[in-house]
Amino acid sequence: MAGKFVIRETNAGVHFDLKAGNGEVILNSKVYKNLMACKKGIESVKRDAPNAPVEDQTIEGFVSEKNPKFEIYLDKTGEYRFILKADDGHVIGTSERYKSKAGGQNGIESIKRNSVEATVEEKD
Repeated sequence: MAGKFVIRETNAGVHFDLKAGNGEVILNSKVYKNLMACKKGIESVKRDAPNAPVEDQTIEGFVSEKNPKFEIYLDKTGEYRFILKADDGHVIGTSERYKSKAGGQNGIESIKRNSVEATVEEKD
């Protein structure tokens, strides 16, 4: 089963979640001002994510990658997270927390696989 972008409107604006084929959320978008901007964010994920390098900020002396890129890091709670940045350096989306680095890396690979063919669904 293919991935799916689910768009939702909130009081703060419009955002999307990218869900893997199993229904699990693998990327949460930032909040956009309107539906058109949100859809542009989805197009950015589809275009940029599949070939984006991974900047592993958990390694001392890590190499800084050019945007677009994924950045994986340890958060304040000691769990792994990642962000996806667009070619202009703006954050497109963030991950859930992962107990292991391998879990975060699997999340990134899932986005790379699922984003291109993902359908788009608008929820009320």
